[in-house]
Amino acid sequence: MQSVRQMAEAIVAREGGYVNDPDDPGGATNHGVTIGTMRQLGLDLDGDGQVTARDVRALDRDRAVDIYIERYFHAPRISELPEMLWETVFDMQVNAGANAVKILQRLLNRMGQRVSVDGVIGPATIAAAQAAARLAPDHLADAYGIARRNYYFALADRRPASRKYARSRAGGKGGWITRAEAFISPRFHMTEREFRQRVAAWD
Repeated sequence: MQSVRQMAEAIVAREGGYVNDPDDPGGATNHGVTIGTMRQLGLDLDGDGQVTARDVRALDRDRAVDIYIERYFHAPRISELPEMLWETVFDMQVNAGANAVKILQRLLNRMGQRVSVDGVIGPATIAAAQAAARLAPDHLADAYGIARRNYYFALADRRPASRKYARSRAGGKGGWITRAEAFISPRFHMTEREFRQRVAAWD
């Protein structure tokens, strides 16, 4: 099992460097850390009294890793979930905020647990996740990864501007889908044919 820092370093590597895509609601982003997050943290790195895209560009990898660990792993209490879920929920928390936990909560409800879908890891969600891990220790992480993949598809169904994140220019799996499948056992990966059938309605 990787350490939490190793997980965070891997997320930074997946997120890449500075981008400011007009189709991304997060705005200017560096190492996956958005300008909104930096403003919340007051990270005025150039000391001009405001947090702008210039500060986002200046963010270094080590500071991004520290932000991930504190803000996206410890603060939402991912450490209190079953360890098998840490890496995938942590990665999704960075990628989609509280939706990462809502995906888990919906999954737990489908597995027969009873939790509110509020995006908050509290005692009920922790107990339900632990119960699900005991019932399906070999499948819970895969089930979460599949639910995460379905979340991306549903988002792209609703928002055409986001489809470029789910489907590559060549028509194959885009970054969202390959990222989700990185946390799913290979036997549950979609074939190229299955993927193309799933997104055919987008044309």
